[in-house]
Amino acid sequence: MACAEPNSELTLHSVRESLIRQEDTIIFSLIERAKYPRNSPAYEQSYASIPGFSGSLLQYIVKQSEALQATAGRYENPEEHPFFPDNLPRSLVPPYNYPPVLHHAATSININKIIWDMYLNQLLPLFVADGDDGNYASTAASDLECLQALSRRIHYGKYVAEVKFRDAPQDYEPAIRAKDRDALMKLLTFENVEELVKKRVEKKAMIFGQEVSLGNGHKGANYKVDPSVVSKLYGDWIMPFTKLVQVEYLLRRLD
Repeated sequence: MACAEPNSELTLHSVRESLIRQEDTIIFSLIERAKYPRNSPAYEQSYASIPGFSGSLLQYIVKQSEALQATAGRYENPEEHPFFPDNLPRSLVPPYNYPPVLHHAATSININKIIWDMYLNQLLPLFVADGDDGNYASTAASDLECLQALSRRIHYGKYVAEVKFRDAPQDYEPAIRAKDRDALMKLLTFENVEELVKKRVEKKAMIFGQEVSLGNGHKGANYKVDPSVVSKLYGDWIMPFTKLVQVEYLLRRLD
């Protein structure tokens, strides 16, 4: 049975503005994480040994942080997605009336397991230095900021898919009814736009992450996070994962 049609407050302009602002958040979170070296013990279960908990220090900090934030209503916001959704405590604060812009099936889509694996095993080695300075809790807290920023941006694909569907339902409905993932992915892919996004985030990383000197000139190409890594993050993971979320959402859009 189809749900009531979402309201019309969502626009292509508002979606684009949000995506651009989220670029800033992601880049700054990477810059903050890059202050610390790899600090591998933060990710090893053998290091933490926390009574009553089985997992790494990062898993512990993320899980405990999410539980606390859940009581403050964070996950009542449809833009937020927990990495440990099972048994989260209920919100203890008065609910906010978020505009019902998404189809009800949106709540069933959460790809944070994929994001977690990508961040730890593929992205992190690209922008943090090898080494161990003992700041494991601070490192894990920075990881949490990165993970939440990436999750919010990627799952925002639900909003992107909704606004695209509203603009041209006749283009999407045949592929949705046929459950044709490839056709949907083709409809959602605009290579020229993706190239512009990669260039924009690379330039932002150069500006936000440059070493500033009060002397004559700049220090050259010395950045807190390699701008090419940010471009790669968007090209190899953020945009493909966002389109994955879009496809999963659209496949449920007519339910």
